[in-house]
Amino acid sequence: MSAKIIDGKAFAADVRGRVAEQVARLKADHGITPGLAVVLVGEDPASQVYVRNKGKQTVEAGMTSFEHKLGDTTPEADLLALVEKLNADPAVHGILVQLPLPDHIDEAKVLATIDPAKDVDGFHISNVGLLATGQKALVPCTPLGCLMMLRDHHGSLSGLNAVVVGRSNIVGKPMAQLLLRDSCTVTIAHSRTKDLAAVCRGADILVAAVGRPQMIPGDWVKPGATVIDVGINRIPAPEKGEGKTRLVGDVDFDSAVEVAGAITPVPGGVGPMTIACLLANTLTACCRAAGLPEPEGLTA
Repeated sequence: MSAKIIDGKAFAADVRGRVAEQVARLKADHGITPGLAVVLVGEDPASQVYVRNKGKQTVEAGMTSFEHKLGDTTPEADLLALVEKLNADPAVHGILVQLPLPDHIDEAKVLATIDPAKDVDGFHISNVGLLATGQKALVPCTPLGCLMMLRDHHGSLSGLNAVVVGRSNIVGKPMAQLLLRDSCTVTIAHSRTKDLAAVCRGADILVAAVGRPQMIPGDWVKPGATVIDVGINRIPAPEKGEGKTRLVGDVDFDSAVEVAGAITPVPGGVGPMTIACLLANTLTACCRAAGLPEPEGLTA
């Protein structure tokens, strides 16, 4: 029996709709418009597309979009000065510096300069520490999106065995912390894990965020488990023609879909949730800055 397909596109559209409703209420009741500033350094084509999509969806949600595009030879000091300026701007509630940055710029220094209260990517060390100690934080967008979809599918996650394959600072570690906060029993697995297949088979919730195409086959999935595939990998697709590629996740979808209870596809699963949760984080940051209640159903 095939698994339920968790439609990330539809879920993200719903999240964006809820954000837009609460933004409209903020404007009407308090005269406040959330503002998101995105900084792009360089000419990376994928980053340019991503930033353009962020700006479009920010405006569609009723927020103010501030875009800053800098050349790839921009001195680090100039970027840091821009971040400090955005920190001090009361119209800006969220700041996102698009990664990767050019080699001459210290990524860690830039992220550390962002005001933690405006760090809508959730990468600042202060937010990382707050999340790890169970306190109120802005959390990374992709794990937040995964958590929202899991809560929607399961209701309560309490007592479920969760395995996160991948230990990155962007997805793996914060995902594990969020699941732990929702009272899951959490295992973080990785490339050095002994008998990774057996570890995965024990998971009621299996989150794949390792960055290896189709690494997890269906026979690693516990029957009825929920599989969240964060991976986005390009592999050759000779059936489409010479030099063509297609997107796949870290899970072998065709075999896993026959075993799992629910699964996210790639594309169209976790991916669309990232920008939706960026908007949710910006709204949350705005509400906190104004001393207002946090948006309902849009936080961790």
